[in-house]
Amino acid sequence: MVGDRRMRRLNREYRGRDLPTDVLAFPMREASRRVTPDLLGDVVISLHTAARHAAADGRAVDHELAKLLIHGILHLVGYDHERGEGEARRMRRKERAILRSLIPIPKLIAGSK
Repeated sequence: MVGDRRMRRLNREYRGRDLPTDVLAFPMREASRRVTPDLLGDVVISLHTAARHAAADGRAVDHELAKLLIHGILHLVGYDHERGEGEARRMRRKERAILRSLIPIPKLIAGSK
């Protein structure tokens, strides 16, 4: 968990985007959809951005953090919403399924993007 200033630096350094983002994932090895017990990598979440998104979407911050952690882990195992709309839909469906299994709160699931 980091603040927006640190997240902005990471986003600029690793993605060439000079602005904070909510979550970044750094895989330790080439990602695949097959999950193994090895170390997958690091997930970095901006608490500031998460809090803003939660407030804008009417969600509790802890629910937003759970959503972002799941999103980051999915990136580590090979999902990438930036590969096209089909992949983005698959990733959103997987996020919702995992959220449903962990936090059965309709508002959280309905608001998941």
